[in-house]
Amino acid sequence: MAPSSSPAATSTASASSAPSPPAPWPAPATGWSSTHRSSPTVDGTPPTRSYPTALSSSSAAAPPPLSSSTRRPAPSAISPSSPQPRTPRWTTYIPSSTSSPTAASSSLLTPAPSCTTSTRATSSACTRSSTVDPGTTKTLPLLTEDITFVCQRYGSQIIIPATMAVASAFASIKSGGIPGLFFLVGLLFTCACRSLRAQQLPGTWEVVLEDAGIASMHTAVTRFGTVVLLDRTGIGASRLRLPRSRCRIDPGDSLLPPGGKDCSAHSALLDPSSRRLRPLSVLTDTWCSSGQFLPNGTLLQSGGDLDGLRKLRAFSPCPLAGSCDWLELDSPLLADGRWYATNQILPDGSVVIVGGRAAPSAEFYPPSRPLRNFPFLATAEDAQMDNLYPFVHLLPDGRLFVFANARSILYDVDSGDVVRVYPELDGGPRNYPSGGSSTMLPLDPAGGYTRAEVVVCGGAQYGVFLHRQTDMPAATTCGRISATDPDGAWAVEEMPFPRVMGDMVMLPTGEVLIINGAQAGSQGYEMGSNPCLNPVLYRPDQPAGLRFMTLTPTTIPRMYHSTANLLPDGRVLVAGSNPHYFYRFAGDFPTELRVEAFSPEYLAADKASLRPVIKAAPERVWYGDEFVMEVEVPLPLVGLMEVNLLSAPFATHSFSQGQRMVKLAVSPAVTVADGGGDGTPYSYRFGCKAPPDGRVAPPGYYMAFAVNQMVPSVARWVQLVL
Repeated sequence: MAPSSSPAATSTASASSAPSPPAPWPAPATGWSSTHRSSPTVDGTPPTRSYPTALSSSSAAAPPPLSSSTRRPAPSAISPSSPQPRTPRWTTYIPSSTSSPTAASSSLLTPAPSCTTSTRATSSACTRSSTVDPGTTKTLPLLTEDITFVCQRYGSQIIIPATMAVASAFASIKSGGIPGLFFLVGLLFTCACRSLRAQQLPGTWEVVLEDAGIASMHTAVTRFGTVVLLDRTGIGASRLRLPRSRCRIDPGDSLLPPGGKDCSAHSALLDPSSRRLRPLSVLTDTWCSSGQFLPNGTLLQSGGDLDGLRKLRAFSPCPLAGSCDWLELDSPLLADGRWYATNQILPDGSVVIVGGRAAPSAEFYPPSRPLRNFPFLATAEDAQMDNLYPFVHLLPDGRLFVFANARSILYDVDSGDVVRVYPELDGGPRNYPSGGSSTMLPLDPAGGYTRAEVVVCGGAQYGVFLHRQTDMPAATTCGRISATDPDGAWAVEEMPFPRVMGDMVMLPTGEVLIINGAQAGSQGYEMGSNPCLNPVLYRPDQPAGLRFMTLTPTTIPRMYHSTANLLPDGRVLVAGSNPHYFYRFAGDFPTELRVEAFSPEYLAADKASLRPVIKAAPERVWYGDEFVMEVEVPLPLVGLMEVNLLSAPFATHSFSQGQRMVKLAVSPAVTVADGGGDGTPYSYRFGCKAPPDGRVAPPGYYMAFAVNQMVPSVARWVQLVL
């Protein structure tokens, strides 16, 4: 591809308004091997364009098609222990609306039939659609959850027939008839429905934008509260127009008019508060790329496909009314092709870029350190890869926790040494294309920020991607490990739903929102089925077995290529979902251009009396500094106010790169002004201590939330400075 004009530095903005790029460095001397992949079948589709030479195949033999009891074979490079077949789980099977209410209630506790993957056919007992009813098929951790759902979905069909049958029920029981007993059970079930229907699950949904024009494959929130939406090029025109002066030329895109002129946008800047957006111009292919914010707030974006494979791009954010746009850097180029890689900011503000298709290596930006081989990623590869988009977390000792497939290591990023090999996590592969997710839990000043725990959730059975078994149920487990504990081992927990392609979003309360994805299949184009519409709240401080809470479902499936990001107001922005190679707006799970926001329970109206408002906070702090914050609260403060710093990660492919929450040490609050019965708020001032160094919190911009009894304020942006 080439732009319609060719300035010395390939900028997408005019010279007068272009953001200043990061300081240039000479292009690395290391060349790039053309064997970066075999074809776009990494996404589960046949190639539609020409691609470089084939990737050498893995030594692991392809497994036979899976059944639900198939064990995962151990690839020779990984040698995992084969998991035992899972005991069949009971599921709630809800027939289509044409089925009788009696059938719905009588099949409440039956094993799920083969149609529970929700394939839509009006003549079938099962349904699948882009507008799937919430909870159509799900696991049964608690009977009350399923009663609630059946009541909500079928209450009107059950209550009237059951009420009308009560007289004959008692008559039948009186005469010793067994059918009367069933009628009585139905009546009791009806009473439960009446009670439970009034109870709503926590959280609410709203559509922020009906048509963004693009399906956001990658999403990031900037320090101005605006949101960068980024898809890919090479798929024809989007529905968002660029000014004619900003058109790009892509002769290789067969869906464009002759000459390859593309005047549509493949990126946009969204203001969630005003619900307006502005098109942005990206020139090279960002398909399945990676990113991270630099200490100065610039979004560094790396890699992609074809002409984007070794590209670096910079976006210096601004308010929506500004003129900021993508800047494509001519230099430096990436030392290796980065397609499905992961970025992580380091304590000194540099960024490490790890892995990618046929790229078992790590490199740095700025490129002050040479390209480094990363053999762990090669050994973690199996016949369907499962080592792409590795989960990378910076631990508070400055070393990296790196997870790929089902394995993980402690990596010294300075020396390049593997310091420790952690136990393998049971339950199958978790990385792309098996589509699990991961986050590091909040870092706490208690004990000096020395403890870090990592959670990995969901995924697909090994072989599902290879054999396109879109109906194979996803993983139901989460693994949790103390990565800083010398004897740390995985503790496995059960989620309420199977989930693949989910996103894990750190909330300002320290809880984790698990959202988006499917209940069957894997990542890849048209590889998933049975959307998982219910978000789940993971509460890490609760006892094991009580940590998951099911939340209000959406009505919009968010399948492959969807994202979720925390906003400064505490909502979670949900965008994207395009499980097709091109944009397709018909059939199962069409390309999704709507942007939603999920409001957790802490934003409910009945929490307003606890919600703090930050009145004073510094815009910039240095490591180890003590500073003062002032807040207002409608009711008197009880206990300590929390102050939590949350990074703004780069979300793509079920992993939020660079996601981090750091709790601050806070002193007892001092009353500044008492509130009154006239609605005057109570005002408090308290001291906070900044993190000790960049290992705990790398330099850059953070959302600073004041949290009162698990109810957060709107965040203030604070820059941590080296």
